[in-house]
Amino acid sequence: MIRKNRGILTVVSGFSGSGKGTIMKELMKKYADSYALSISATTRNPRPGETDGVEYFFRTKEQFEQMIKDDALIEYAQFVGNYYGTPKAYVEEQLEAGKDVILEIEIQGALKVKEKFPDTLLLFVTPPSAKELKNRLIGRGTETMDVIESRLARAVEEAEGIESYDYLVVNDVLEDCVEEVHQIIQNEHYRVNRNESAIQEMRNELKTFSK
Repeated sequence: MIRKNRGILTVVSGFSGSGKGTIMKELMKKYADSYALSISATTRNPRPGETDGVEYFFRTKEQFEQMIKDDALIEYAQFVGNYYGTPKAYVEEQLEAGKDVILEIEIQGALKVKEKFPDTLLLFVTPPSAKELKNRLIGRGTETMDVIESRLARAVEEAEGIESYDYLVVNDVLEDCVEEVHQIIQNEHYRVNRNESAIQEMRNELKTFSK
């Protein structure tokens, strides 16, 4: 009997303000049984309403650097003066259990993950326009204009790396976008190269008919 294969490791990146965090929350709410959202470790300060171990594992610079030494991270990078990284153990555990694990990380980290795990699925989230991106960043009301300007400058650089991704997802209507992301990930399970053991199993069973 052909069974569902191992979970798929999916990396979701996007410009700061593209709404990728909101997409992930909605996806988890709607399809909680299918996905595990990997929680990143970071040295940045919590925003209002964020809790350690829920949105992020908040760590000091010293603690984070110890994790690097211990090889306890799949990837890590520095972004706007802070470290961000993906703890390894949790991700492996969830994939083995057949859950699709989603990492929400920036472009540098995404490419490092793809290098280590070539069958990683990469999705890039963008708002419908650059003007909308700026409006969303200002609308969050969580950062100074200086930080917003640095995030927009960073977006200019990030736009150069979009071709390295497998899919581009335009976040215009949130509900539609969540559904698109879900369908993309689920369809990946049917790719032939993700089902090699199932194909071999079927071949072996079929051989019994040709005796």
